[in-house]
Amino acid sequence: MYKWILGFIGLYIFRLPGFFIGLFIGHQIDKNNFVKIRNNIKRDFELNLLALASILIKADGKVTKQELQYVRNYFISIYGPQRAEILFKQFNINIDKRNISAEKICMFFLTRTSYGTRLQLIHFLFNIAKSDGSVSKIEIEKLLEFTNYLKISKIDFESIKAMFFKSSDSDYKIMEVDKSCTDDELKKAYRELAKKHHPDKVQNLGEVYVNAAKEKFSKIQAAYENIKKQRGI
Repeated sequence: MYKWILGFIGLYIFRLPGFFIGLFIGHQIDKNNFVKIRNNIKRDFELNLLALASILIKADGKVTKQELQYVRNYFISIYGPQRAEILFKQFNINIDKRNISAEKICMFFLTRTSYGTRLQLIHFLFNIAKSDGSVSKIEIEKLLEFTNYLKISKIDFESIKAMFFKSSDSDYKIMEVDKSCTDDELKKAYRELAKKHHPDKVQNLGEVYVNAAKEKFSKIQAAYENIKKQRGI
């Protein structure tokens, strides 16, 4: 039974290769080992996310208390204070901060997570950059670098970016359409974004990630409603 459960973890947390790995090793695991493997998967995900966050925080040459506190609060909200402290210690012990490779970390996520999850990672990283009040040009460049490694489309990146930079056309950028689009094109764009960014896409990651995805999705809904109001539709 557990080999099939682990196989589905491979499908939902990772990608198809994890499914076959789960089936292969499932013959040899019992319930305790299954729980251990599941916890290791979660830990590796979070350690790599911490590493990516540390690269971003240091990108502009200044590490602010607000950025560090945002990351700290985020992981405390996931694990609680005690388990979060253990994770931070594991990160400090196991990660060589002088030789962190953004490309390798992004490859970890690229080969193990869905596109929707990777979109949520970029949104999370934007929140870190914005936590000290502004997102610098260097941080934007670093986020774009992550985006390229994660094989996220430029238009999706610009959509998420527009959620953090208000302008006369930010609602249209969020919706991934031009101002000249028709009402039907606008409605179609909303349906496509709803599929791509729906919180259910990260449900396997836990409640905190789902709530963060809801925040992102609410920005899409707000942009859509703003444009409809402007157009009188």
